Amino acid sequence: MKTTTKAHLAVLGTNFFFAANYTFIKYISPALIRPYALNVARVGGSLILFWIMWLMSKTSARIQKQHIGRFLLCGLTGVAINQTLFIKGITLTSTIHASLLVLATPLVITVIAFWALKERLNLAKGAGLLLGISGAALLVATKESSQHASNYLLGDLLILINSISYGAYFILVKPLMRAYSPLHVIRWVFVFGFLMILPFGWHEASEIPWGQFNATHFLSLFAIVFTGTFLAYYFTAYGLQHLGAGVTGTYIYTQPFFAVLISMIVLSEVLTVQKLLAAALIFSGVYLVNRK
Repeated sequence: MKTTTKAHLAVLGTNFFFAANYTFIKYISPALIRPYALNVARVGGSLILFWIMWLMSKTSARIQKQHIGRFLLCGLTGVAINQTLFIKGITLTSTIHASLLVLATPLVITVIAFWALKERLNLAKGAGLLLGISGAALLVATKESSQHASNYLLGDLLILINSISYGAYFILVKPLMRAYSPLHVIRWVFVFGFLMILPFGWHEASEIPWGQFNATHFLSLFAIVFTGTFLAYYFTAYGLQHLGAGVTGTYIYTQPFFAVLISMIVLSEVLTVQKLLAAALIFSGVYLVNRK
């Protein structure tokens, strides 16, 4: 099998794992394990797996001095901010809201490009941003009673900030992929990210009621750590190295499909007309912005 084909399959798998994570997280948090505690368990467990892989690979663990600052920023944007706000946000809003708002990531990257790279704003991109922002605003304003959502507004805002952080991570990590292997990069990104989240989640993590876990709870936690974090981040790094940020980023459009389908089957969430309209606006906006 060609390397590019493997990379495409890896990135598709990544977005399926991320999508399934929405439901797994809502199943055990916040009812059984609090969000910050789950984040410590998720990142810490994945970090152990990454270092086990490194021990098996028998490669150097060094990073060049000039790259330390970029690794720190990747740990901050790709793990600390991204994962902390994602888990907290998903416990407050619905899976459908969160999965659709994640689509704002390409729009955020476009805005960053206008500001930082001084790109020109043409009519198509302007219309795309307007449509995408309108869709996100409609989604945030759409609230209905649900046993799986306690604070739509705050949860939606946290998911949006999470998307901004993840978009920044995509841009920051690409140069590192040219200098190191995917495993080397992601291992150190998780080291720095874990050190950043530990002070905020240590207390909650020490209070996890392990005695109340049944087999399904442990299985959900295993899926969150192994497939939804460890494999998902490694596959993303692999895709970035062989496909680039642009192609890897486009696979994010498959995530809402997987997430909505799983949440409707497992959590009995409802896909309303307003949500479909918001999704259509966001998809249209992303298409116009990235059409070229």
